[in-house]
Amino acid sequence: MRIEHLSLHNFRNYARLEASLPSGPILLYGANAQGKTSLLEAIYYLATSRSPYTTSDRQLINWNVERDMFAFTKIGAEVVSANQVMNRVEVTLTAGTDGLNGAHLQKNIRINGVARRVMDLIGQITVVMFLPQDLALVEGPPAERRRYMNITLCQTDVVYCQALNTFEKVLSQRNALLKRIAENEASPDQLDYWDDQLITSGAILMAGRQRLLRELEVKARRVHHDVSGGDEDLELQYRPGFAATASSSSGQLSFNVLGLDLNRQLNADTIAEQFRDRLTGIQGEEITRGMTLIGPQRDELRLMVNGHDLGLYGSRGQARTSVMSLKLAELEWMHDTIGEWPILLLDEVVAELDAKRRAFLLERINNANQVVLTTTEPDIFTPDFLAHTARWHIHQGQIISTSD
Repeated sequence: MRIEHLSLHNFRNYARLEASLPSGPILLYGANAQGKTSLLEAIYYLATSRSPYTTSDRQLINWNVERDMFAFTKIGAEVVSANQVMNRVEVTLTAGTDGLNGAHLQKNIRINGVARRVMDLIGQITVVMFLPQDLALVEGPPAERRRYMNITLCQTDVVYCQALNTFEKVLSQRNALLKRIAENEASPDQLDYWDDQLITSGAILMAGRQRLLRELEVKARRVHHDVSGGDEDLELQYRPGFAATASSSSGQLSFNVLGLDLNRQLNADTIAEQFRDRLTGIQGEEITRGMTLIGPQRDELRLMVNGHDLGLYGSRGQARTSVMSLKLAELEWMHDTIGEWPILLLDEVVAELDAKRRAFLLERINNANQVVLTTTEPDIFTPDFLAHTARWHIHQGQIISTSD
């Protein structure tokens, strides 16, 4: 998979950009705040319908037009798949105001000129993005690791993405109902409807996350073994948001208090059965506390090296190496899942690595059909790498020079 042409209109600091992208590595270089990262952000947004840098889509609109009555930004790309099929994907964000609700933002999706839902973006473009901020996968809060699993799976699994959308809405409604029940404003019988949806969608999420981590771990362990010279063993430990210790009626082994064994895949139906039993058992406590106490909203992923939790005991260097191993494993996993290489986006990552890990990373990314890297220091790359890399100098939201 690769992007053949990228169009930006009023996106971040790009007033207008029309660029044809070659295959292979593309190095974007220039000073800070010139638009290198914004170009990567645009590609990522087309793939996932969200930004890796902000939770507010309105911030994507070029500041020169943000006060216009109908300020908008448009991102478009012509994407060529492995079987040489070309599709055009467009996202338009239009900002405006209405008399009742104030500011609002409308998102319109078009695929080959036809209006589509956000969900229809899944699979049109697939990306793996590697940022210095990805150290949060080791050092950050659990929400960062759940977000990582969700974004990875939502690019490849429509059912998972639909379940995630349902679960998030149901969780909010259920929590509000629990508070009303606690205040004697509603009946516990009203939970049945929301419980059914919570259990069904939540079980799909947990089964999907377990499968993802089980498959990623095999690849990440191999990569980590190579980059560490065989000195370190990387483990991905999935800790689901509830722990049931009894065997289910179907005969399947259940979750245990230490987390889910990645060598044993449970399907969504088996998980749903256990989820329902646990919700029934703690209903009184949830009503008292006015919130849902178990489920995938409390899932956790821990990265372990030689049996030690990196978030608690790892060094900064070990964290960087482990995240790099995870990202390279994700690249390979996505290829195996969708049958073609995703686009790889590297934002200022290479400068964060020492010479050994830098060389390892640059050697491994050659498999991808298209790689876009940013840097303020092009001199850190070897002549051999630069010899087969397109180099674009970015300045004030424009590509001012290229070299192929």
